[in-house]
Amino acid sequence: MKNRKINLEESEIPENWYNIIADMPNKPLPPLNPGTMEPLGPDALAPLFPEALIKQEVTADKWVTIPDEVRNMYSIWRPTPMYRAYGLEKALDTPAKIYYKYEGVSPSGSHKPNTAIPQAYYNKQEGVKRITTETGAGQWGSALSFACQHFGLECDVYMVRLSYKDKPYRKMMMNTWGANVYPSPSDRTEAGRKILAEFPDSPGSLGIAISEAVEMAATREDTKYALGSVLNHVKLHQTIIGLEAIKQLEKAGSDMPDIVIAPFGGGSNFAGLSFPFLRLNLEGGKNIRCIASEPSSCPKLTRGVFRYDFGDTAGMTPLLPMYTLGHDFIPAPIHAGGLRYHGAGVIVSQLLKDKLIEAQSHDNLEIFDAGVLFARSEGIIPAPEANHGIATAIKEAKKCKEEGVSKTILFNLCGHGNFDMKAYDDYFSGKIKSHELGQEEIDKSIAKLNTPEIPA
Repeated sequence: MKNRKINLEESEIPENWYNIIADMPNKPLPPLNPGTMEPLGPDALAPLFPEALIKQEVTADKWVTIPDEVRNMYSIWRPTPMYRAYGLEKALDTPAKIYYKYEGVSPSGSHKPNTAIPQAYYNKQEGVKRITTETGAGQWGSALSFACQHFGLECDVYMVRLSYKDKPYRKMMMNTWGANVYPSPSDRTEAGRKILAEFPDSPGSLGIAISEAVEMAATREDTKYALGSVLNHVKLHQTIIGLEAIKQLEKAGSDMPDIVIAPFGGGSNFAGLSFPFLRLNLEGGKNIRCIASEPSSCPKLTRGVFRYDFGDTAGMTPLLPMYTLGHDFIPAPIHAGGLRYHGAGVIVSQLLKDKLIEAQSHDNLEIFDAGVLFARSEGIIPAPEANHGIATAIKEAKKCKEEGVSKTILFNLCGHGNFDMKAYDDYFSGKIKSHELGQEEIDKSIAKLNTPEIPA
């Protein structure tokens, strides 16, 4: 019998997170104060985040210790398994070796608890009573709800209205863990009311939901804000995925992958798997291709511009150097709600600018073709977000067949789709159509930016 699964023991859970900034040849540019256009220091983040997370956001240390209590919570589901995708290889008739790291075994069914647990932990340590956040498809919101329940914190979640309507069981998961969930845009905040006044039928976006959550945190002394992607400390926490993956490949006696792939919304998913492998490139002279996979209807990496922009729609955050479609951009209402974000995280943006990583985009119909093929060949039904990484893996595996070469491909299966069956129902009933974003729409959104350009 073939060995399909590669496991680690609980004692092998990494003891440190990896900070790629320490190895980057060009460090990320600083955030700017939107009023003065001057670089912002760590103190500017104090109203929103506890001190420990601010220190992690700006640290230059290569390794950051994982607290024992966090590692103990991780052990509920970590280490996560790695699989050799024999069924998918056979279906594609490819000489490529395909592996996937499966994060869907966590309590909330995705990779998001990897950062939700430490964020709730550090807030609890600082005496915070309530955390506000946003969520797209509900994976982040459910993960933070789970974490807050464990540490005895109240949790308010602003869920993108489209997903609030289409994914009711994600909302119920959050309620089960004690969280309050509101459709965004809502009438609870000034930012939400402003959007609703102009667009009463707005489907919402992650940018809008972020504005609402930030506004609520900024106006309450007992409340902090938590973000599920984009920021440096979030990516830091997620590197436990790639660190485990390297141990698993070594344990199996497998070569390091030629290609590492993960879906891309704001960056935590991609960073989590790829950054530890990028360390092997930057430090060890390896040549591993790391590919971020995004929706063609929200293609900030493949068609956006690199410049300073707000991380939210209402302009409440600092200005961040990022690949962006413009903070006013409202993506098409695709089912991959976790990827409907206008910008890319600062670290990933700098790595792409320096050509240290790659990006590919996939059409809404193509990714469900990929997800169904994977489900039928491997048995796991993937989340719509995860389907993007699968689509890229399939594309690269087919290329191996065309070229007659065998390469090792590793992708992050970031979550299961058990709560996303409406999306699959729409696919099978023919409601999901190809959607190509017009350049005119992108240009119109970017033209609204009144923020500093970044010299080439």
